[in-house]
Amino acid sequence: MAAWPPLLDGAARVVLRRAAVPACLLDQPPPGVAPDREGLARVDIAIAGGRIEQVAPGGEGADGIDLDGNQVWPCFADLHTHLDKGHIWPRMENPDGTRDGAIASVASDRERRWSEADVAERMDWSLRTAYAQGTAAIRTHLDSGPPQHRISWPVFARMRERWRGRVELQAVTILLLEDLLGPHGDELADLVAAQRGILGAVVLPARDLDRRLDRAFALAAARGLDLDFHTDESGNAAAMGLRAIARAKLRTRFAGGVTAGHCCSLALQAEEDIDRTVDLVAEAGVSIVSLPMCNLFLQDRVPGRTPRWRGVTLLHEMRAKRIPVAIASDNCRDPFYGYGDHDGLEVFREAVRIAHLDRPVGAWPAAITRTPADVMGLPAVGRIAAGAPADLLLFNARGYSELLSRPQSDRVVLRAGRPIDRTLPSYRELDHLMT
Repeated sequence: MAAWPPLLDGAARVVLRRAAVPACLLDQPPPGVAPDREGLARVDIAIAGGRIEQVAPGGEGADGIDLDGNQVWPCFADLHTHLDKGHIWPRMENPDGTRDGAIASVASDRERRWSEADVAERMDWSLRTAYAQGTAAIRTHLDSGPPQHRISWPVFARMRERWRGRVELQAVTILLLEDLLGPHGDELADLVAAQRGILGAVVLPARDLDRRLDRAFALAAARGLDLDFHTDESGNAAAMGLRAIARAKLRTRFAGGVTAGHCCSLALQAEEDIDRTVDLVAEAGVSIVSLPMCNLFLQDRVPGRTPRWRGVTLLHEMRAKRIPVAIASDNCRDPFYGYGDHDGLEVFREAVRIAHLDRPVGAWPAAITRTPADVMGLPAVGRIAAGAPADLLLFNARGYSELLSRPQSDRVVLRAGRPIDRTLPSYRELDHLMT
């Protein structure tokens, strides 16, 4: 193989020869191509006119660029982020690293600083970073209590237009579930419908939880909206919001999509409770998104005490029931998570380690690509198939041990078949917002 990165000179047609692709990301594996013991299939990928022209058995032709078994993935889809909060850590750290500390810090920063200009600049910086890392679709939650909803949602609408064709953007409201009960719920649902967004809220234990959920489902059903909840983001084993959401979807016969994020407390519950909840989630068709890095950072954090659990939900058990399971980045450099770089590969790499998504890796690469894209209703994203856009990631790594042992900073990102500039924006660009 020639030196990395491969020379892609903008030819009208190019063939990536002997590429190793996770078989779970191929819509139709070529006849006679079987995945190896790691679940990787060796194929040739022909690209023409910005799209994938053909996927053929690897090594059949002599022309093209020989990848010699290096991996090719589709671009990432990030199902759960907070672009409005991103990168405020230098001006508003979390004093003790706890979730309560994060909530208070963000509330203080939002009240003092979240103008249209501030939110827009940080959001655009985040999108430039995600794009350079190889992300093609993002769903972001937007703090939507009054008056912030009148600031952040118009900013998001402008950003969606600015980034159209590069990053497909979706937005979800986030506020306490009970805040949807009053007039603000109707106002907010109307705003979300006008912006083609998703209705969402934070689900916490409450005596009247079913009534609160029924209100959210009714608001969404009346406007044809999907729902996306922050669910059981705690170490409280008595928190069973996920089960309540599944029951609400079944009870109301809700026809839209429902996603539940976090679901941390499930891992601390009795086996019979786990089984009942997982069965209901499967029956209801609720999708799950886990945020391994942020949950590891926040959950079971007590100053001066070593954490006793990892904070992640039961990914293996859910996937065994054929529940759509995605992993996502969540917060980046804000009081909820002081790190992160909008990098889908980092999310996958850390999820593999935190949640043991290996031995074998198998179909888990779909959790950061095609599964979240399916939840978002983006059938052309997150897969490699003839006719799909040639939005691809080329890694100088063969097996998963090579892929996940380095940050792959020399990856090549193709959009419409052409390499993009992967220069990441400097943190210094945000310095004037931190004073």
